[in-house]
Amino acid sequence: MMLRAEFTTEPFEGEGEPPAHALAARDCLLAAGLDPDFGPLGTAITADRERLLPALAEVLDKALASGASRITLQVTAEDDRV
Repeated sequence: MMLRAEFTTEPFEGEGEPPAHALAARDCLLAAGLDPDFGPLGTAITADRERLLPALAEVLDKALASGASRITLQVTAEDDRV
């Protein structure tokens, strides 16, 4: 099953370099061999369930450890049986 996850980490820090918690979240996905769409207001990623769910657990842990005060996460199951 394919999943699409979209998340934001807070606090936002305006213009300039992304905050450490956003970079930590992105780096977890990269370390898992995934290719996230990293942007100034959030990150999106599509991958199979077996790869994405463990990576998201790591994202939550590392982002919080790096200063995130809130993480908003949405996960959508994509029907690949078409």
